[in-house]
Amino acid sequence: MSQREDTSVGLASTLAIGIGGMVGGGIFAVLGLSVSLAKGGAPVAFALAGGVALITAYAYARLSVAFPSQGGTVEFLNHAFGTGLFTGSMNVLLWLSNVVMLSLYAFAFGSYAASFMPEASQPLWSHLFSSAVVLLLTALNALSANIVGDVEEWIVGIKLAILGLFVAVGLFSVETAKLAPQAWAQPLSLVAGGMVIFVAYEGFELIANTAEDVRDPKKNLPRAYFGAVGFVVLLYVLVSVVTVGNLSVDKISQAKDYALAAAAKPFLGQFGFTLIAVAAMLSTASAISATLYGSMRVSYIIAKDGELPDELERKIWDRPLEGLFISAGATLLVTNLFDLSSISTMGSAGFLFIFAAVNVANARMAEETQSRAWISWVGAALCLGALGTLVWQVATSQPTHLWILAGLAALAVGIEATYRKLSGRKLVAAH
Repeated sequence: MSQREDTSVGLASTLAIGIGGMVGGGIFAVLGLSVSLAKGGAPVAFALAGGVALITAYAYARLSVAFPSQGGTVEFLNHAFGTGLFTGSMNVLLWLSNVVMLSLYAFAFGSYAASFMPEASQPLWSHLFSSAVVLLLTALNALSANIVGDVEEWIVGIKLAILGLFVAVGLFSVETAKLAPQAWAQPLSLVAGGMVIFVAYEGFELIANTAEDVRDPKKNLPRAYFGAVGFVVLLYVLVSVVTVGNLSVDKISQAKDYALAAAAKPFLGQFGFTLIAVAAMLSTASAISATLYGSMRVSYIIAKDGELPDELERKIWDRPLEGLFISAGATLLVTNLFDLSSISTMGSAGFLFIFAAVNVANARMAEETQSRAWISWVGAALCLGALGTLVWQVATSQPTHLWILAGLAALAVGIEATYRKLSGRKLVAAH
């Protein structure tokens, strides 16, 4: 048997990577926030966000087959647009968005852990737990990324089993009146509720980073992308049905930082609350570890392409750890300076813009990727439309948060432009 056959990844493992990436921490972190916007229409909001993810998965599947690389999204944008200012800024935005995702997972971990503490001191405990888990998992990744990676498949299995139990038992006690159209939010708020939780779907892009190791990629990569996203869309819709059908919107909004655990209490009692809270802590911890490792590799690949300073490419103990430490430090800042709404909005906005660019990349290279360009043009339009709805929601409900979104975009461009000016780096045209 050849070395390629020994090290290749099959369809089941590739599916697990995509599902594990999506059912990481997003659903535990942002479910309550989505319900507070979409109200009884939360299942529709999750389905809308899932539709955007599915059409974007088409672009990722085609690009992954044509340009298999550990760089994933970074490489796709480089192939389509060259290594100019736009691509460099988008790649920096990808790294910043990963930092935001890390902050979201850390925030969720802290919230669920603090739910066991006295209510008056929960905000303080939340910050302490959030910071502690980032520091601990950064240390573990620095010592050996395999320490947590070895149990990742078990963690994915445990959290899927617990969510399956939540759905299977909770469906029997759903009050359908809470899900009726008259209980839905207005259309724009409904869509905004879906786009705020778009961060819960972004993890399917992790499949792209393993594309060069996938066995029979032309067949298995599309199956993995569509199978993983389709499964998670169904799971999330069912989870939101059980949540809204068992707990009032007001109570979900009150407990939005740990809404899923609160939703389990009416039909599973305190045992259900504890079970979901523990699953959330396991899930978000594993997501932090995986994203820390991914951010480390992304920053390394961007540095190799000359779009971030060479210092990020320098290896410590034969691994690019400077990217890990910088990502962890930035995560601690975002986690402790911003609230859940700000973090999730930044994360969703960042990935919607990146996914729009990936859709355009596939449309531009349709001949090379053997794609139907119109599908990806539609995907780009949907991503930008979803982003516009999200910006509208922020502008009408929390206008000061627009500065946060603008700051995220400006920071990505500013970092790239400053580095290019200081380094005198030349632009490379698209292939």
